[in-house]
Amino acid sequence: MPHERDLILSRRDLEFLLYDWLDVESLTARERFAEHSRETFDAVLELAADIATERFAPHNKRNDAEEPRFENGGAVLHEEVAPALRAAADAGLLAATMDESVGGLQLPYVVGTALQCWFHAANVGTWAYAMLTVANANLLLAHGTPEQVEHYVPDMLAGHVHGTMCLSEPQAGSSLADITTRAEPQPDGSYRLTGTKMWISGGDHGLGENIVHLVLAKVPGGPAGVRGISLFLVPKILPDGTRNAVVLTGLNHKMGYRGTVNTVLSFEGALGHLVGTEGRGLAAMFHMMNEARVGVGAGAAALACTGYLKSLDYAKGRPQGRPAGAKDPATPMVPIVRHADVRRMLLAQKAYAEGALALVLYCGRLVDTDERELLEVLTPIAKSWPSQWGLEANALAVQVLGGYGYTREYDVEQHYRDNRLNPIHEGTHGIQGADLLGRKVTTAGFAVLRDRIADTVARAGDLPEATQLQQALDRLVEVTEILHAHPDAEERLANASVYLEAAGHVVVAWIWLDQVLAAAGREDDLARGKRAAARYFFRFELPKVGPQLDLLASLDRTSLDTDPAWL
Repeated sequence: MPHERDLILSRRDLEFLLYDWLDVESLTARERFAEHSRETFDAVLELAADIATERFAPHNKRNDAEEPRFENGGAVLHEEVAPALRAAADAGLLAATMDESVGGLQLPYVVGTALQCWFHAANVGTWAYAMLTVANANLLLAHGTPEQVEHYVPDMLAGHVHGTMCLSEPQAGSSLADITTRAEPQPDGSYRLTGTKMWISGGDHGLGENIVHLVLAKVPGGPAGVRGISLFLVPKILPDGTRNAVVLTGLNHKMGYRGTVNTVLSFEGALGHLVGTEGRGLAAMFHMMNEARVGVGAGAAALACTGYLKSLDYAKGRPQGRPAGAKDPATPMVPIVRHADVRRMLLAQKAYAEGALALVLYCGRLVDTDERELLEVLTPIAKSWPSQWGLEANALAVQVLGGYGYTREYDVEQHYRDNRLNPIHEGTHGIQGADLLGRKVTTAGFAVLRDRIADTVARAGDLPEATQLQQALDRLVEVTEILHAHPDAEERLANASVYLEAAGHVVVAWIWLDQVLAAAGREDDLARGKRAAARYFFRFELPKVGPQLDLLASLDRTSLDTDPAWL
């Protein structure tokens, strides 16, 4: 029987990705990471695995069964959440990638991404509080005043104070230009915020001493649209110990992430302070949003990985049926992993889950090497591709378990529901597609991506996958040029989601081919598994890109020409 930890994430796969593929050890040649070594990386990852296994995983199902409840004007969580978060904070893991000057471990971001994946996979509902807090602290470090940083960030990294991001509103949804929360300037330089924020994860709880809300609002008299949006720091508890005018008016009950309280907050003249400059709030908030987007992708990949490992374990131990050629009913049953269709479902999960995990770790390494242009173009893919195909991996995990997979007694059913939220977290699939096609592919990062893929193809030599990938890349570049030569923006972006899916598949095919090259010459099970998953992706998945790109090149108007009255 595998150890419980081995059903959360594969340490063997993480080691391959970090050391054999991404060569994370070479980062120690950089001044920022000079005090580290593989030994320190391994020690921190081992610590994260232990805490995730011992403190987070045990209450994952309880999180799902016992949602936060609304009592006496506040949100109440069950008692296992706070100690788990405290254990991670006390170990310094919330500050893993932060500067030493603020109490951080100054680890590479790619290592920080890997350690977060342990917590995402073990209990995504509890880890969400920490993920939001860390992203909140990073935004303040980048855009806050020295006083704001000094007063809040150390306590956030120590786990005493938590953070949120307050963007959406009931009437606006994802259309942030239409928010109506207003911030009235006060004579002392502070602001009073009035309005309602919706879908605020971690918006109220008793996990620490305070909650720092980062709130988008408009100052009266400012320009219309997003140019009039500013960002404000609004604490739940004011420095004098009194309660700020932030009122919890309701809880949202989602199909997954049930351990993460999701709230409706009313700001009723709440005291806030400007972060950055007026009218530049959305630009500052993107610092947190982009970090959270890759974090959502990492969470989706981690949930796909743990679902795959649990369904693989089940398939190896569940006897049912006989080989196709066995006609004698006295023939012993075989484990279902011996059936070709079950192996197909497991191989598909492996291709999706490990491809997604590799993608988000690659993005983490881009942060460490300051390759911002490439990271910018990959961010919408790193958010949406794992969210879409990690969910498909979880659906296949449920199917592998058969009828048992659809019951709450087994974990895979919850993993599916938890992952189903990720296509909408931090910007929907459609928003990411419009961002990629409408903006990101027009930047220098797209050319960097093209060249990076071409380099892998060149190193792959005469491998048939190399030719297939080059053809897909050439067609993607060609169709991108066709779309951006078209003057009608509405037509150009009508099928942006299809573009996102096609581009994502090309990127993940590249990621898989690069992994195959990293495993060249090895004949152990890990290397053979990598080659099998890559073969699956190139045989079953990459061919889907051709018809999608043909559709895009045709500037198909089916969706545009459909009258809402027909629906």
